[in-house]
Amino acid sequence: MKDTYLLDNFSINCKGNLIDLSKPKIMGIINVTPDSFYDGGKIKSDKELLIKVEKFLDPGADFIDIGGYSSKPGAEEVSENQEINRVIPNLELILKKFPSSLISIDTFRSKVADEALHIGASIINDISAWEIDPKLFNVIVNHKCPYILMHMQGTPSTMQVNPNYKNVTQEVIKFLSEKLFELQKNGVHDVIIDPGFGFGKSLDHNFKLMSELDQLRVLEQPILAGISRKSMIYKILKIKSLNSINGTTALNMIALTKGCKILRVHDIKEAKECIKIYQQLKM
Repeated sequence: MKDTYLLDNFSINCKGNLIDLSKPKIMGIINVTPDSFYDGGKIKSDKELLIKVEKFLDPGADFIDIGGYSSKPGAEEVSENQEINRVIPNLELILKKFPSSLISIDTFRSKVADEALHIGASIINDISAWEIDPKLFNVIVNHKCPYILMHMQGTPSTMQVNPNYKNVTQEVIKFLSEKLFELQKNGVHDVIIDPGFGFGKSLDHNFKLMSELDQLRVLEQPILAGISRKSMIYKILKIKSLNSINGTTALNMIALTKGCKILRVHDIKEAKECIKIYQQLKM
């Protein structure tokens, strides 16, 4: 039997830099879209973008995740060119101001991912596991970049119509294991797995998946939890997303105790404090 500590002692290679995940890391969310569920349309200028990135990096964000396509249910369709025009100039702007920053690109499109990686992005964060755009698989294989492999039932427009599982955790693990096998067979070994909270899952599915999140450790890859301010929090508490930071922190702590290595969040300071307290528990 493998030693549990060694099993969780992960690292990923970002542009030649080995990032140690033995201590959990923080991924800050930057949406350059007008309609994202929480912060869409809040960034209106280059100056505002750079101020927000700096406010993420200063308190301790390890990665910045840029998204130019809102994947919330019912979001407006965005063309490939629109997404490129949103993502690429902002990526260039951030890297010029913060050249050592590690940027993740939240996209399921091969062209967006390829252009971003050539410019200097470090990670591709794909909600679709290359099922929407199969060419994305070749981009990941060619670049050998770290890849966030996420589970989603359906597509962004259909995923919440009637999500159905016999056993959500087992089905998520099976899906991710099959995709992981394809990546590793083709030389992609820096893979982060994301169970896809809120993507083709009911509230009950989300909470069952959270309660059994540690079962995903069988895949022997670092786990990312993206639960920040999502409906699984504010619907249960009957509050608005704006007031959901307390619930977010509670679930982030649960995710950490179950083996999560990256918290994808809107609120860096609170996530940093959560990790600090979690680390104290382990001492």
